[in-house]
Amino acid sequence: MSTFVLIHGAGDVGWCWHLVVPELIGRGHTVIAPDLPGDDETLTFEDYADAVIAEVGEQSDVIVVGHSMGAYTAPIVAERLGARALVLIAGMIPSPGESPDLWWTNTGCGAAVVEAAERDGGLTGSADPFVSFYHDVPRELAAQALSFERAHPSSAAMAAPWPMPAWPQMPTRFIVCTQDRFFPPEFLRALALERLDVIADDIAASHCAPLSRPVELAALLAGYAAEQG
Repeated sequence: MSTFVLIHGAGDVGWCWHLVVPELIGRGHTVIAPDLPGDDETLTFEDYADAVIAEVGEQSDVIVVGHSMGAYTAPIVAERLGARALVLIAGMIPSPGESPDLWWTNTGCGAAVVEAAERDGGLTGSADPFVSFYHDVPRELAAQALSFERAHPSSAAMAAPWPMPAWPQMPTRFIVCTQDRFFPPEFLRALALERLDVIADDIAASHCAPLSRPVELAALLAGYAAEQG
């Protein structure tokens, strides 16, 4: 059985995985879902990786999972731990030297959001998080998620070049959320193919699949672990 290291995205905490965790444990896996450090504007993604690795400790047979902006931290962790596989869920796939601040323009994400909004009447990119992020999450659960929101990552992390010279040499999978109103699905699918040469898998979910489709997401993750033996 594997140790899943689940890394949350921007503004989030490890709680976002709380419905996925028991599903993976029930399948026999160990799960670590840390809160990345907050409240320090000097910390970078390497510092976040340090914190995750310290929490993992001596665990072996690791599969690292990054959600959304967690894709900036997850490859650093995976490389340093010698992970068996790396999985991104609606991930911001960075290129070497590319800061998150530059990612939006470099990838054409902004234009993709505008195009999608024109097609769906402004649902994509809506300023209302219940529309853009949590539209398939039960309202009470979505409100609880919003109560955990915080300023994260730091301004230093957002401006710093991504430090890895290349993508880790390990099996990498990418999951597109087909009802994503934050990162248009077709945009992410093309980005995964362009930057990782990976054909993405789909999950019928909003951007917040760990909350809206935890059973289905855990099944996908467990399936990847099985594929790696």
